[in-house]
Amino acid sequence: MSLCSFFLIRICWLFIFGSSISTGPAATNVQANELGKIPVLEYHMIQPAETRWGRSVANFRRDLETLYDEGYRPIAVRDFVDGRIDLPAGGRPMILTFDDSSPGQMRYLAGSRIDPDCAVGILLDFHRKHPDFPLKAIFFVLPEAKEPNKLFGQPEFEKQKLNELVRLGFELGNHTQWHANLAKFSGAVVQKQLALAQDGVGRLVPGYRLTALSLPLGQWPRDPELAVSGSYKGIEYHNDAVFLVAGGPARSPFDLNCRFTSLPRIQVTGSELPRWLKYFRTHPDEVFVSDGDPSRVTFPASQLPRFAKSRFPRLQVAPTN
Repeated sequence: MSLCSFFLIRICWLFIFGSSISTGPAATNVQANELGKIPVLEYHMIQPAETRWGRSVANFRRDLETLYDEGYRPIAVRDFVDGRIDLPAGGRPMILTFDDSSPGQMRYLAGSRIDPDCAVGILLDFHRKHPDFPLKAIFFVLPEAKEPNKLFGQPEFEKQKLNELVRLGFELGNHTQWHANLAKFSGAVVQKQLALAQDGVGRLVPGYRLTALSLPLGQWPRDPELAVSGSYKGIEYHNDAVFLVAGGPARSPFDLNCRFTSLPRIQVTGSELPRWLKYFRTHPDEVFVSDGDPSRVTFPASQLPRFAKSRFPRLQVAPTN
């Protein structure tokens, strides 16, 4: 961009945003771009061997090391939706998601000790070794699935597991009662599936609200609005975020084109994760890079038309050339 063009855009920013514009040397030094894309990683089973829907324990540990070394740090879905991305300057946000509440995600050993080889145990260990890697992930659970996917197996520990996940700072999400293909059912059944899943979790974790949905098999109900909100026998549900099963990285929440109720994900299977990490290494201008200030949004001035100003009026904006 020419210097003249930059100053013309800068004048436009001043006209539109007024005093909400700020600048910061840290943002410039790390080439912050908070309109870049965010990897939402989709895991299913964590187990000894690698399969189509199962990530091996060794590979999951390796994933975390690779992501950490490349500057990625997990954030909560709630913070994504609220536009409260609080990472150090240069940090790259990602979202860790786990579908189907299988035993390898959360398992107890004797004495209610978390298995160090389940997903939660591995994340806890990684967080202890790397305190700057937040303990954030969302588990899309199945309250009425057949074993072993009914709330991570071990029926005697269902309540304890869900409460411990919340206590540790993880999020719980809706995945229907038993992984129902929502495209096959009437609107009444769709609402029953989602409302009773909310009720089932709420009974075990009093007061907890599920505000994110992972669509089983990626299938929408015939009325897509029912994936977002509805009710059954007085039990209401509302999802601020709805996740697909594929589609690549998600748009920044500050991007005007980000649709919170249709968020794509990257399936962590085979070579899919390495492929996307390589893509962002070779296209660094396309990945979300934090400016280190959660009250400010920094991105290239040329991307002004993409900024969703009305969605987050509380935030300052900072143009860079």
